[in-house]
Amino acid sequence: MEIREIFARNLRKARKAAGLSQEELAHRADIDRTYISALERCVYAASIDVVGRLAKELDVEPSELLRLP
Repeated sequence: MEIREIFARNLRKARKAAGLSQEELAHRADIDRTYISALERCVYAASIDVVGRLAKELDVEPSELLRLP
């Protein structure tokens, strides 16, 4: 499994666990909603800064978004 797939699965799982829509997460992290969607579909690779911003808004450690299942 590639790191993008791992990140996408963990991002979606954390977002749903937090009860957030893609739109709400995007608003909180100051990221476009379509970018969140693309990350969850493995279209784009997130920069380390974006991983950090998303983790902060999801109240998880950045490493949790990159952890193997």
